[in-house]
Amino acid sequence: MKIVKKILVALLFVFVVMQFFGPDRNQGELASIDNFIADTNPPEKVHGILKNTCFDCHSDVTRYPWYSSITPVNYWMAEHVEDGKKHFDVSDWENYSVKKKRHKLEELIEEVKEKKMPLESYTYTHDDAKLTDEEIKAIVEWAEMARFSYVMREEQPQ
Repeated sequence: MKIVKKILVALLFVFVVMQFFGPDRNQGELASIDNFIADTNPPEKVHGILKNTCFDCHSDVTRYPWYSSITPVNYWMAEHVEDGKKHFDVSDWENYSVKKKRHKLEELIEEVKEKKMPLESYTYTHDDAKLTDEEIKAIVEWAEMARFSYVMREEQPQ
């Protein structure tokens, strides 16, 4: 029994020490999404939906809840944000080619229509991020129009 108690104390000690270390936070400037907003021109309602459901993982601006300071949750969240930005990063929008912008909007449409985004693991703790059918329709309509504008830009002679 003494060995179990020693192991538990050691694990508790390690857990407490781990709380002093963590990954870098994704806390850039809110202005980093301005180019995306200006370029795709979402209606106010869609802009609000994007802010509540997308920007935490797909931009340089993440809103961190209180529990995000607890290890190992902070590492799990950092990995989600890093992975989300790898696939679609609105803060890097100005560096995307027209073709890549069009393609990213196609992916957004597909992921939202198929209810793959936002991730279920995100909506567990962000209840307001669960998309209604009406919100899905609004996002898809906006993204299709924005995507079409990139199709038109691609077709214009250089």
